Amino acid sequence: MNYTNKLVAGSPFPSVTLQDLEGNAHTLGKPRDGATWQMVLIYRGRHCPKCTQYLNQIEAYQEKLAEIGIDLVAASGDSKAQLEEHMTRLSVTFPLLYGLSEAQMKSLGLYISLPRSEQETDHSFAEPGMFVINEQGTIQAVDLSNNPFIRPDIETLVGGLTWIRNPDNNYPIRGTAPY
Repeated sequence: MNYTNKLVAGSPFPSVTLQDLEGNAHTLGKPRDGATWQMVLIYRGRHCPKCTQYLNQIEAYQEKLAEIGIDLVAASGDSKAQLEEHMTRLSVTFPLLYGLSEAQMKSLGLYISLPRSEQETDHSFAEPGMFVINEQGTIQAVDLSNNPFIRPDIETLVGGLTWIRNPDNNYPIRGTAPY
């Protein structure tokens, strides 16, 4: 039986620091450039065409996210060389981070898969995850998938976050009722 420790809405986001291709360190959940929230996307890696498509699609919403104070960053367990190769198929301007370890994947409560073959990739990899972390370092919203085909619709996601970020709506973190 597999054991998993899924992160829940309303809990503190763990500290994970990774590098981008320029060698800059980024701590997940710590917004940059004046933003107060951060969206952290975890993607499977360069071998996943659905990830490439999703990352390229969300690029079009980066400005809208910035307008509502949400920084965007994405990370995978790929190596630096794998990310460099993946960049040839990506058109994104937000930071892409590499080297997410299996221990870090577990600390984030992600589903982890083994490669089906050496042609897929050479390491265990995280299945898609999305975390929106607020100014207190708390998980405001979370979405975890165990396969590449289940991800939030970007337009619906950004529209919902725009509504949540509007102070007139006074929208709390959802899904926090005790069991």
